[in-house]
Amino acid sequence: MRAFAILEDAGEVTEIEVPCPVPTGTEVVLRVVRSGVCHTDTHLRDGYYDLGARGRMRLTDRGVVYPIVLGHEVVGVVEAVGPGVAEVRPGDRRLIYPWIGEGECEACRAGEENLCVAPKNLGVAEHGGYAESIRVPHPRYLVDIEGLDESWAATLACSGLTAYGAVRKALPLAPDDPIVVIGAGGVGLTAIATLRALGHRAIVAVDLQQRNLELARELGATELVSADQADLTGAIIDGAGGPVAAVIDFVNSSATSRAGFDLLRKGGSMIQVGLFGGELVIPTALLALKTLTVRGSFVGTLADLRELVELAKQGGLPHIPIVDDALTAEAVQSSLDRLVVGGVPGRIVLRGREDAGTDEPGEGE
Repeated sequence: MRAFAILEDAGEVTEIEVPCPVPTGTEVVLRVVRSGVCHTDTHLRDGYYDLGARGRMRLTDRGVVYPIVLGHEVVGVVEAVGPGVAEVRPGDRRLIYPWIGEGECEACRAGEENLCVAPKNLGVAEHGGYAESIRVPHPRYLVDIEGLDESWAATLACSGLTAYGAVRKALPLAPDDPIVVIGAGGVGLTAIATLRALGHRAIVAVDLQQRNLELARELGATELVSADQADLTGAIIDGAGGPVAAVIDFVNSSATSRAGFDLLRKGGSMIQVGLFGGELVIPTALLALKTLTVRGSFVGTLADLRELVELAKQGGLPHIPIVDDALTAEAVQSSLDRLVVGGVPGRIVLRGREDAGTDEPGEGE
């Protein structure tokens, strides 16, 4: 079958032929009909994360093996199942939870496979959704999305889940207590929509792009702050009406993380999500005196994804903008390039070959 892979770190996207997966045991093979494009894929293409003064953390040193087929926001149609599968059958359309653990560590046993010590994440450690088909180890990782737009549903597996996990860490707060969302790209916009869906009424959106800020307003942001100014912290405090209880940083660069830290009032929390790279130098006395919390957030659990999909089915989660394209090597490459320069209003989702170029809507569209 065709797949679109990174052959080596810092490589280009290349079309390759790989054997068609054949399911055994509890495995399920799905034909890929939607595959979202995520900023994490740009780091996997580059082969490293920026650690600021500590240099670069090469992904090969973390166990990533090239060549690799990226793509972890996947909706597929079940093609074949192993003999141990009774929960789904060929023809079923499902969203795939990609943050799969090895199953034996403490995190996995607690239902937190996204925190596994030896993850088998699809599109990272195992071949993902930039291909004609994808193999999933167990049907429990398949989520029914009946009634949802499939392109938007695909983004829930990472963009939506990442936003939901971060928002849950920032809450509970009083509905009119301002929360600052730094970065109004696809994930940040989803966080704003999620906050609104959960009843939060004071949301300060911060971004460099005026177009993104306008979208943030449409999705529920109550204050907009351009990040293109010398005193960013002061501008956000003015917009929020004072220091804030929570900041969610979907950029997480040296500049944004410092601004986020300086925004916090006593007892405040900063949720660090983005992988842009850099470092945060913290005044340790302030951390103690103000009893601040700084915590990271990485995607979410399978239970979180099921909760998020249910929220979407109930109609409580506004749609972020979706940019459609065909699933080809060229489209994967150009989509990643667009993400790097920040030229995407919302999220890019690629359609599998059978769906590309047709006018037939997906299920629920």
